[in-house]
Amino acid sequence: MQRKNIGLLSGLFLLLLVSGCKKEKEEKPEVDTLSISYKVKTTWPHDVNAFTQGLVIHEGKLYESTGQKQSWIGIVDINTGTSDKKVVLDDKFFGEGITILNNKIYQLTWTSKVGFVYDLKTFKQINEFPLPTKEGWGITHDGTHLIMSDGTDKLTFVDTVSLKTVKTINVTEENSPAKKLNELEYVDGYVYANQWETNRILKIDPKTGKVIGRLDLTSLAQNASLRNPRADVLNGIAYHPTTKLFLVTGKYWPSVYVLQLTQ
Repeated sequence: MQRKNIGLLSGLFLLLLVSGCKKEKEEKPEVDTLSISYKVKTTWPHDVNAFTQGLVIHEGKLYESTGQKQSWIGIVDINTGTSDKKVVLDDKFFGEGITILNNKIYQLTWTSKVGFVYDLKTFKQINEFPLPTKEGWGITHDGTHLIMSDGTDKLTFVDTVSLKTVKTINVTEENSPAKKLNELEYVDGYVYANQWETNRILKIDPKTGKVIGRLDLTSLAQNASLRNPRADVLNGIAYHPTTKLFLVTGKYWPSVYVLQLTQ
C-alpha cells in the first residue's frame, strides 16, 4: 500500500511538473522579428478636414495631397496645420498620392486612370499621363523611377521621361501577398507603405518584394480617434533625410506625429 502511494505521488508530481513546463511554454510571448519600434518625438497640428492621400517633405517644406471633392495639393504650415493650397482639382477627379522629383510634382488620381505633372515652382500643370495601373493610390520615387501602388500587392516602377512601366513587383509578407498597399515613401533603398484599413506601415525591399519590417501605429490611430471621432485610416508618410525622422498622419487626423525609428 505504501509503495502504491509513493508511486502515485511520484506520478502526480511528474504530471504537475510536465504540465507546469507546458504552461510556461504556452505563455511565453512570441517575438515579432519584423517589428520596428519607434518613439514619438513631437506632434504638429493637422487639418481635420484634410482627407490625406500623400505627404512629402521637399527642401524643408511639407507638401500634402488630399482626396474627395475639391482634392488639393498644398504646402503645410507645421505650426498651424493649415495648407496653402496650390492645386485644386476639378470635382470629377479624386486626388491620390504625390511625389516630387526633378522640380516636378507628380499626382495620381483614384479611378480616372490619369496622373498629372506640375511645375514645382509655379504649380502649373505641364503634363498628364495615363496610369499604368487599374487605379491610382500611392506614389514615391527612388531617384530614377516613379513607384506606384494601386491597392493590391503590386508596386509598379515607371520611367519619368516616357511615363511607361519599367517593371512590376509583387510584395509578400511571410510568403503571402501583402495587399492593400497605399501611400508610399522611399527611404534609403526601401519602400515604406501604408497598408490600407490597418494601422501598419510595411518596410519593403524593392529588390525582392519582401516585407522586411513593420510598424504598428495602433496607439497613434487610437489617440487620433479620441481627439477627433471623425478620424479615418492611417495614411501619409514623409521622411526628413537630415534628421532621419518620419512624419505620419491619417485622413482627418488632428495631428502629424513625428517619429524616430529605434530599430
